[in-house]
Amino acid sequence: MIQHQTEMAVDTRGGGLYEITGEAGRFISQSGIATGLLTIFCRHTSCSLLIQENADPDVQTDLKGFFARLVPEGMDWLVHTTEGPDDMPAHIKAALTQTSLGIPLAGGQMVLGTWQGIYLFEHRRAPHRRKLVFHLLGA
Repeated sequence: MIQHQTEMAVDTRGGGLYEITGEAGRFISQSGIATGLLTIFCRHTSCSLLIQENADPDVQTDLKGFFARLVPEGMDWLVHTTEGPDDMPAHIKAALTQTSLGIPLAGGQMVLGTWQGIYLFEHRRAPHRRKLVFHLLGA
């Protein structure tokens, strides 16, 4: 078994989905691994990772709208408010999604569905520099 690991930064412009499928594919290509498992880990608690449709941008609009309604800002019962009104809702959204993804590889390619893309889902309003760890195990 061979392992490769790298860290990547994603600069966000605020809340939304940022596709990182291409970056993951380049990391895999540079590794020379044909069969294995790619793990992507997000080193933050107010953003998350998703595998989601990458064909119709309305999907992203609807996802953002759904999470905004599910976990709105301004919930007056929240205790953790020192980092702003969007921080605790961002933590809740991250808890409802995931901070790690596992994606199988075959033939040197991620085994994703036709319309699937990999996204960092920023839950804060302000721009952030988010750090991701890519780890590849295989042969």
